[in-house]
Amino acid sequence: MSNRDGFDICVIGAGVIGLAIAYELAKKYKNQDISIVILERESSFGQHISSRNSEVIHAGIYYPTGSLKAELCVAGKQLLYNHCEQFDIPHRKVGKLIVAKNSEIAALQQLKQKAIANGVLDLQLLNREQLQKLEPQIEADVALHSPSTGIIDSHSYMQSLLHLAENLGVQFAPYSRVDKIDTEADAFLVHCLLDENKSSERYQFTCQRIINAAGLEAQSIAQSVSAVPANTIPKLHYCKGDYFDYRGRNPFSHLIYPMPEANTTGLGIHATMDMSSQLKFGPDTEYIEHIDFEIDGNKAEAFAKSISSYFPKIKASDLKPAYSGVRPKLSKLGAAAADFEIQGQSAHGIPGLIQLFGMESPGLTASLAIASHVAKRIEL
Repeated sequence: MSNRDGFDICVIGAGVIGLAIAYELAKKYKNQDISIVILERESSFGQHISSRNSEVIHAGIYYPTGSLKAELCVAGKQLLYNHCEQFDIPHRKVGKLIVAKNSEIAALQQLKQKAIANGVLDLQLLNREQLQKLEPQIEADVALHSPSTGIIDSHSYMQSLLHLAENLGVQFAPYSRVDKIDTEADAFLVHCLLDENKSSERYQFTCQRIINAAGLEAQSIAQSVSAVPANTIPKLHYCKGDYFDYRGRNPFSHLIYPMPEANTTGLGIHATMDMSSQLKFGPDTEYIEHIDFEIDGNKAEAFAKSISSYFPKIKASDLKPAYSGVRPKLSKLGAAAADFEIQGQSAHGIPGLIQLFGMESPGLTASLAIASHVAKRIEL
């Protein structure tokens, strides 16, 4: 083995979760001689799910009580705000309003009870008058106010994670595409294609521990590991969501969410904003066969119709296509939302391998809590 490079830990995927895990492991082992590498097939970090979302710091309201999503979102939210304060990451605790009609009050109350069970204790029910004071342009009878919901500059956040990890000795390897992974007696042999400048070169190295945090590619990475039983790899469903920018001045000071409709895959087309207060609406949900980031501008009509339920002044001409994202869902169209799946040896039988599947929203909010959860399961 002397002619091969070797690392102790290999993290596959430099999205927000892979970066957070690498940073957390670098902190855990900082006084030991432990080598960590992050492999990323793209030219830079966070090119897929991590940069194509609402950039919302979620409170933890919607997820089933006791689920990993609920637990890691609530814990992660606090860790994320602390990280933003400590490292000057642009963020704002703007708060969110979930708005409803009188006929939806019972459902809104249920949502509040679920949030309380999840440990979100700061929600307030507002009547029409209180809501009008906060957001005069909104048409609704009641609202649930979540003051701990916020927005973040996700690029700056990811940059900080990579910078901090590299300062602790982590190596970042972009343009590194995992081809296959052989499980050897006491290690993994990772075969890569390095395709910077498009002239592919083969490279292989050994490592003791692998964390598969490859997002939309997590399933295909799992399939490339020689000993992983196929029946332990959950089926992946691509679910696309488009976003439209609002052409006018942002009339809102909070994020605005409609009531989530029963049996839908998303939270409804909501109003969110970036750090410069640019208002955007999205995402919708559309199950697709292949990854595709094109936006159909003709959707503006359908978006405006949906948004008009709470923002009556909206017109299709106010909307212009912004960007789209694809979520790696584990639930098929019409099925109940699936939880995060974080698999260790007990799931697939391979020591030293941790695989993360279905890391969609609230993955950004939960990233530091996910990293802590994974780091506790890695021993060297």
